Amino acid sequence: MSRDQLHSAGSTTAGVEAPFLELLARGASADAYEQPVLLARADGQPPERIAALEQAKLLALRVRSEIEGRRRREAELSALFETAHDLAGLRDLDAVLQAIVHRARSLLGTDVAYLSLNDPARGDTYMRVTEGSVAARFQQLRLGMGEGLGGLVAQTARPYVTDDYFKDDRFQHTGAIDAGVREEGLVAILGVPLMLGAHVIGVLFAADRRARVFEREQIALLGSFAALAAAAIDTANLLTETREALGRLERANEIIRDRSGVIERASEVHDRLAELVLRGGGVHDVAAAVSQVLDGTVEFADAGTAPAEALETSRAEGHAVRHGGDWIAAVTAGDELLGALVLRGHPGLDPVDQRTLERAAMVTSLLMLARRSASEAEQRVRGELLDDLLDSRDRDPRVLRERAVRLRADLDATHVVLAARLEAPAADAEEGAAGRRRLWAAASHLAATRHGLAAARDGGTVLLLPLHKGDTAATVARRTAKHIGTAVHEAVTVGASAPVGDLAAHPDTVVAAYAEAQRCVDALRLLGRSGEGAAAEDFGFLGLLLSDSRDIAGFVDRTIGEVVAYDARRGTDLVRTLDAYFASGMSPARTKDELHVHVNTVAQRLERIARLLGPEWQNPARALEIQLALRLHRLSAAVIP
Repeated sequence: MSRDQLHSAGSTTAGVEAPFLELLARGASADAYEQPVLLARADGQPPERIAALEQAKLLALRVRSEIEGRRRREAELSALFETAHDLAGLRDLDAVLQAIVHRARSLLGTDVAYLSLNDPARGDTYMRVTEGSVAARFQQLRLGMGEGLGGLVAQTARPYVTDDYFKDDRFQHTGAIDAGVREEGLVAILGVPLMLGAHVIGVLFAADRRARVFEREQIALLGSFAALAAAAIDTANLLTETREALGRLERANEIIRDRSGVIERASEVHDRLAELVLRGGGVHDVAAAVSQVLDGTVEFADAGTAPAEALETSRAEGHAVRHGGDWIAAVTAGDELLGALVLRGHPGLDPVDQRTLERAAMVTSLLMLARRSASEAEQRVRGELLDDLLDSRDRDPRVLRERAVRLRADLDATHVVLAARLEAPAADAEEGAAGRRRLWAAASHLAATRHGLAAARDGGTVLLLPLHKGDTAATVARRTAKHIGTAVHEAVTVGASAPVGDLAAHPDTVVAAYAEAQRCVDALRLLGRSGEGAAAEDFGFLGLLLSDSRDIAGFVDRTIGEVVAYDARRGTDLVRTLDAYFASGMSPARTKDELHVHVNTVAQRLERIARLLGPEWQNPARALEIQLALRLHRLSAAVIP
């Protein structure tokens, strides 16, 4: 390209980013990003500049979407932490419940949010808190058990969603309920249960006055708020019980002395747990804090290592249960069992200390969910970066490097691209999707710990892992297959590319390397080696076909390198003997005629070759590779000047 053409192209693309950066800076709406392109068209700008503006617009919209997603996730986590803080400093139950309903409505962006509680005395349920409601009849509704959408949620203890309330026949409609809903103008309703152990004590709702589909993340978020609301109610009941106990203790000095220490410890652990939540502590920090307060050893145990029967009982009842000399408190998030807090060697646990252990388990689940959300967000970002590399579109290497650095990855280092596939057949589409999610989660965790990248692709997972000193692509593939297979409890086949580097400047190398890794996976399956890991170098001469690099010298060295080196050191004729041996149909007698030596000399040389190449060197498959290596060696020697 001439200097004038370069100058013309530079002037065409110069400054295209500026208007979009300004729009990003002032948080403009998505529609505003069309304005620079429209103005350029109206001004009659050259086609190449309009194309550059279009490309910059798409990138800016993508950045805007990413920023909005991050802001939304930060707002959700902030609201959960703020609500947890309100709960930790609970003084007014109505104020805490009102805050939960308000935050749920704000984050989900619904017209109305409300919370109903069961009334065991009257055998029905009633509206406790509403936000955004304008109809007095709706705010004063009392529902019989099993009636309406809330009745369905209470009966099944599971979230339910209706896109159109009046067209939904999954639950029992009544005149009073339908009239209240119609007066409020509600159409789409989401309800999640408020659970204390295995019992439903109420329902938290989010509703819109228009048709709407609630996303899975929104259902999970409302479920988290419901868990906090149930905890607030339980905590308020606990405080009521504590006040009643104090009233009784005031009538006996001896009881006061026995109980005062317990109450102080409960207050201390509540303060410590609140502090842990606010500063983002971890699971083991909670266990350490409760250990100090309860004067015992508290440990976090995975669901698979905790006593199964006691863990299930605690999960079902919602309370800590005794197991021999220990106490077990299940750590749950909705229906998911995350693990347990185990208090060791403390059989005579005081009821207040028992509740302290239970509150610690609840805080532990909240912290684990928060950590999981942050981890999943990071995994998605890692996958997006690898997807961009695999898409092989023109991208700024500097931007790619900066994104990688934020993920603690180095695109200038040497990497290996790996393709991973599950081998166990799925019974149905749902099971297959679940298996792929497990594969992606395990691969993402491995990539994060190894400062690499991972993304779901082509029904499996692709990984980009750095190649450390002393490793080869084959060892990385075998180690990855074993690691991920152990994590998902299924056979996983992993193919690896040859090492690649300078990925930010040449992302197309990632595409080629991924194709090579896929060919290795296919080869492993065809050879009956599913569930293993391998690179092209593991397949002998077949590796030359699988590899994009066609490393002929490497193949020759791996196959007959020991014999060539021995000849070079000792001045022997082992390579020539091998050539003659195969040319003579592997007959020592004909070989000695070809070489004009004694047959014993041939035998001695073949014995030396066997020691260098291994006892299996004359097997058909191995012999074929050796003959191919000999021919390639002769060809390479012939072209050397």
